[in-house]
Amino acid sequence: MNVKRYAIVVSLGLLVAVFVRASRAYEVVFEYNVEMKTRDGVTLRADIYRPKAEGKFPVLLERQPYNKYIYIGDGLASAARGYVFIVQDDRGRFASDGEWYPFRDEGKDGYDAVEWAAQLPYSNGKVGMVGISYVGCPELLTAMAAPPHLVAIYPGITASNYHDNWCYQGGAFVYAFGRGWTSGLASNEYSHRPGMNIPSSYWDLKRSPIDKPLIDPGPATGLGQYYYDWLAHPNYDDYWKQWSIEEHYDQIKVPALHFGAWYDLFMPGAIRNYVGIKHHGGSEAARRGQRLIIIPGGHAGFGQKIGEVDFGKDSLFNFQQVGLRWFDWVLKGIDNGVASEKPVRIFVMGKNMWRDEDDWPLARTVATRYYLHSQGKANSRKGDGQLDTTPPVSEPDDQYVYDPANPVPTHGGMMPSDNAPAGPVDQSGVELRDDMLVYTSPAFEKETEVTGSVSLELYVSSSVVDTDFTGKLVDVWPNGFAQNLAEGILRARYRHSFEKAELMKPGETYPVTIDVGATSNVFLAGHKLRVEIASSNYPRFDRNLNTGGGFDDTKVVKATNVIHHDKDHPSALIVPIIP
Repeated sequence: MNVKRYAIVVSLGLLVAVFVRASRAYEVVFEYNVEMKTRDGVTLRADIYRPKAEGKFPVLLERQPYNKYIYIGDGLASAARGYVFIVQDDRGRFASDGEWYPFRDEGKDGYDAVEWAAQLPYSNGKVGMVGISYVGCPELLTAMAAPPHLVAIYPGITASNYHDNWCYQGGAFVYAFGRGWTSGLASNEYSHRPGMNIPSSYWDLKRSPIDKPLIDPGPATGLGQYYYDWLAHPNYDDYWKQWSIEEHYDQIKVPALHFGAWYDLFMPGAIRNYVGIKHHGGSEAARRGQRLIIIPGGHAGFGQKIGEVDFGKDSLFNFQQVGLRWFDWVLKGIDNGVASEKPVRIFVMGKNMWRDEDDWPLARTVATRYYLHSQGKANSRKGDGQLDTTPPVSEPDDQYVYDPANPVPTHGGMMPSDNAPAGPVDQSGVELRDDMLVYTSPAFEKETEVTGSVSLELYVSSSVVDTDFTGKLVDVWPNGFAQNLAEGILRARYRHSFEKAELMKPGETYPVTIDVGATSNVFLAGHKLRVEIASSNYPRFDRNLNTGGGFDDTKVVKATNVIHHDKDHPSALIVPIIP
């Protein structure tokens, strides 16, 4: 054993000893870099934590690209509770051989890993998979491959479609995440090349998505090719469909406990997966066995305070404890009360409380239209934009100039961006821009709950052949604090379909629908409902240069964008009101 490995084992042994004394559960045996061969001969390596006891135990398998050493706590807790916990480095990552390419090999490698784990001498043949964020992708893609010994999965804050729900949204490239995540992965591979240092310039989010490599060329050649493949496939084509979860719900045959978050960049992946498998799963066990939990923060933060809002100590969510309790029921058959619980549990903001529901969407939801009104001067929160439930009759249009050289900055939202915090952050400063239209309701006289998916139906025209339209749902507090709740974007060329682009004719009016996302929030008495409309949210999304060109376009054109709201063009925000 080399010195480095010895140090890891000794340190782990001390951690195990401390954990066991605290938990009074199973002692833990640790196995390091256990090898497995895939069907095409690639060696993958895993660390195994298992109870130090006779007999066979169910397996929890976590396959991930972030280094198996960071999951020591999960391994100790799971093994002490009576599980074999296996954490395996993905193909081409850290201790595992092969070439790393997101999504591509997860299904078949996951199938092989499940069947391998089921045959280990201390395994009872029942395998569950666990993990959050990208680590949820191997779970869902493996479930699509349907290995016989996979019994259940626990995917958290992860996507349902790696085009619209990961790399793109509403046809716009999810720029800050795409560059940041892939650069981080590539830099790890790059750092393993002797004598190479990572230049800081590769984090420059002010550059076009394609006009600068993830990291400098030369020694970095061949790294992060998938990023450029993503840019080469802006449409929802067969490249994406081959591993889209949404396209293959009928192949998933196991129960799943999904958890999502209101302030998370992969929202609404958990909701789509829950609903999709429940209605289209490939077995009765899958269709009847879907559960959903939605927490406040996710990638925006897991603490009590997210962004600038404190959701209270009851908002805290322990991913590990909830998962182990569920696996105790679904893998071990322990009667711990899970069977009798409602399938959906959501955190309701505003009131800051948990609530159990029979299903999603809530059956008692009333879709309510709040129509856009103004006298043609809705620019900024100081303008005359209003929202109410009365349809418009005769009103002038609102317009603004979108300049890609001066985009509306990302401020809060679903992930950290450009040194700005994520989550709910006061939008009132950004709302002073004239290239943003702001429409606000009267103050609510009583508590009003909005829970469900929000959309924005607009009638738009533009001076250019392509541009973006963004929508943001906001809760305005009596003190003026403007809390962002949900947000969306639509690239106009994809107004009919993400599979095929269709440019606009300048000056022609088009109906468009922006998916603003899902939320659960009680607007307290005295609060107001607000919607912001603009044409950029940068760098969360890439800038539309308004030319109709691709990512290699360097020409920048200003766009005069118009929102129509009259009897023939009743633009409206549609919110799900809970009576």
